[in-house]
Amino acid sequence: MPHLHIEYTDNLTGLNERELMREVNAVVCAHPTVTDEADVKSRIARLSMSNVYIGSQPDNRGFVHVHLQLMAGRSTEAKKQMSDGIAEVLRRLVPQPAGLHVQLSVDVADMDKATYFKGRL
Repeated sequence: MPHLHIEYTDNLTGLNERELMREVNAVVCAHPTVTDEADVKSRIARLSMSNVYIGSQPDNRGFVHVHLQLMAGRSTEAKKQMSDGIAEVLRRLVPQPAGLHVQLSVDVADMDKATYFKGRL
């Protein structure tokens, strides 16, 4: 915890996955409510356009979506700060191939403390 899940469509050629993960991790790690940078875990999934359908006219459309899961208890302001920081990274790093309409989104969700397990080996 926190967990970052990044999904993007494969028509966003040129997206540097490692750089994107590094930069969104940096946003979350830098927030004062995150006390251990090693707790921030990201993963990224490249989605084939054959498995994605956007709206009713999906041609020439793509997206990047980031889902950030945080332990419940942070203020709305703290979550908004992280969401805004991640959105800035997306605007800066996501390519926009000619003729492609790209949607960017960030969702922040709380994890239930009572049912979340975290262990270390």
